[in-house]
Amino acid sequence: MVRRFRKAFYATREQLVYAAALDVGMKAGLGILVATFVVYISGLLAPHVPFEDLPDYWGLSVYEYLEAAQVPWGWSWLTLALTGDYLNFVGISFLSGVTIVCYARILLYPLKHRDYLFAGIIVAQIAVLLLAASGVLVIGH
Repeated sequence: MVRRFRKAFYATREQLVYAAALDVGMKAGLGILVATFVVYISGLLAPHVPFEDLPDYWGLSVYEYLEAAQVPWGWSWLTLALTGDYLNFVGISFLSGVTIVCYARILLYPLKHRDYLFAGIIVAQIAVLLLAASGVLVIGH
């Protein structure tokens, strides 16, 4: 009989802090998504694009849809955030930013231990995510 030994793996403090922040952010984001969807389907806020008009837009490309429905592109969707259909984007945007918050939350640990390479990698990851979210690097519009 062959015995297999498993090596025990333990999470570092940074991993546990990151996971805890991700858990809280994910649950909050899910709550926001559920709440905004309930607002959308209940009709508490009028949608920017009425339900009955949706089939008219299904065959359009993104750019054709944006023009036909008079929808701003990029972060300009925030001007429509108080409409039923665009309120859902709030939860999506929140969830997109959770990773940045998680990285920021663990940044103090490598700095405290003078692990400047790891701290630099974390700062670079935060910078790349913020740059991507900013919309500065727009292609095609």
